[in-house]
Amino acid sequence: MTVDGSGSPPRLSAPLTAVGVTGPSMSPTLRHGDAVLVRRGGRPVRPGDVVVAVFRSRPELLVVKRAVRPQEGGWWLHGDNALVTDDSRAYGVADVLGRVVLRYWPRPGRLATTPI
Repeated sequence: MTVDGSGSPPRLSAPLTAVGVTGPSMSPTLRHGDAVLVRRGGRPVRPGDVVVAVFRSRPELLVVKRAVRPQEGGWWLHGDNALVTDDSRAYGVADVLGRVVLRYWPRPGRLATTPI
């Protein structure tokens, strides 16, 4: 995943941040090339939410994954694509930076946004 305009370690500094999706781990929910808005703060993360996070074992890597359960003061995360296991099964607990609130690119057929 990439944070637009960021050349430093991943973090979300604004309440809403645009994030580009790379890779197949969240397919079919999100695909390579999709762009999403991520909200920092707001309601607490719940199991099932799509989030942006960093694994404690890979702090330089910003990821978009699905929150499975709270664990060790962070979250256990999985991708939606069962064939790709670059998630907590490989990297352990992650710290959530924000919650994906909508996909805005590519624009869906009839709607301007797709809630996640």
